[in-house]
Amino acid sequence: MTRVGGVPTRSALRNDCPLVVFGAAVLVDLGSLLAGWDPGHLITKPLLMPLLAFHAYTRGAPKILLAALLLGWGGDVFLLSSADPAFLVGMACFAGGHVCYLVAFGRGRTSPLLGAAYAAALVATVAALWPDLPADLRIPVAGYSLLLTAMAYRSSRLGLWGGIGGALFLLSDTLIATGVADWPQLPRPDFWVMATYIAAQTLLARALLAEAGTPAQAYRESRTSV
Repeated sequence: MTRVGGVPTRSALRNDCPLVVFGAAVLVDLGSLLAGWDPGHLITKPLLMPLLAFHAYTRGAPKILLAALLLGWGGDVFLLSSADPAFLVGMACFAGGHVCYLVAFGRGRTSPLLGAAYAAALVATVAALWPDLPADLRIPVAGYSLLLTAMAYRSSRLGLWGGIGGALFLLSDTLIATGVADWPQLPRPDFWVMATYIAAQTLLARALLAEAGTPAQAYRESRTSV
């Protein structure tokens, strides 16, 4: 936040408003899940990614990041339904978001050892889930898992926070898959799915904004610092 004489400027406060609103929506959503208040979750979940995307837009985000976040919004909406067709459409939306992230990450170098660890985790997870998944979801889940794992691995190119964001996305979707496979769940499983997912999207957006240099933000700050 830009300050003049130690006090945030009006422009800086206005620019931070989307992030504040996003944070408030996150608190309501996670609080609703902990309290078992379904209406609160149904109202706030569809708002989260548009609010994060708007915040990223005000910071001069690259279009590919905005596309990834809005595809995540599509996945969020469809996964509100428990029907298998909606689940597949939601998974397709998230898959599109992962493709956007992979494009945004570019071709920078990543650790081969980390890649081997992710590959081993992918094989082990799919093999363990396979017998318990509905037959018509096995191939789609396996294909999606491959794309998701590739995104999580490549996110490490953005540094520590980007890598953590990718790993949390993998964890969140793995928790969803264990629920589909009817494995034993943690108490309040939806809370853990959403908490890891929101953290993942936020950290990935943060890392990509930092890498992009957010020229629009730099311009605004140069105007408000005088």
